[in-house]
Amino acid sequence: MCCNLEKNQMFQELEDFINALPTKEGALIEVLHRAQGIFGYLPKEVQEFVAEKLNLPIAKVYGVVTFYSFFTTEPRGKNVINICMGTACFVRGSGDILKEFEKELGIKNGETSSDMQFTLGSLRCVGACGLAPVLTINDKVYGHVTTADVKTILSEYK
Repeated sequence: MCCNLEKNQMFQELEDFINALPTKEGALIEVLHRAQGIFGYLPKEVQEFVAEKLNLPIAKVYGVVTFYSFFTTEPRGKNVINICMGTACFVRGSGDILKEFEKELGIKNGETSSDMQFTLGSLRCVGACGLAPVLTINDKVYGHVTTADVKTILSEYK
C-alpha cells in the first residue's frame, strides 16, 4: 500500500462493493476475496474494516481469514508460485522441484522475495494428478514439471 490517498481509494472501493451487495448476511467470504483482490492481502486494518461494515465480530473475520489457505495476512509477491505436494506429485518429484525453486529464488517455502516479485508456497492438491508433478504460478498451471524446467519457467516472469 503506497500512500494514504491510494489506501483511502482502496478502502472506498471495498466499501462500495459491500454497499452494493444485495444482503450482507453470509457475504463474509465474498467480501474477503474482494478485499484481498484490492489490497493484495488482509492486514489487521482491512479485517477490522470488513468486520465493522458487515457488523461482525473481528474474531469471526480473523477465524475465516486464518482457516482458509487462500487468504493471507502477509503481502505476497507479484507472482505466487504453488507447488503441489499431493501424493501423485510428490512421488514424481515435486519435493525436488520445490528445492530447485528455493535455490533459484533464494527464498524458502512460505517466503516472499525481497523485491516482491515471487512468493513460494506449496499446497496439497491442484486436482491435476494426470499432469503430475504440477505447479501453478498465479492462474497458470504447469504440468509434468522437472527440476530442469525451473529456470525456463522463472524466465517467463522475470
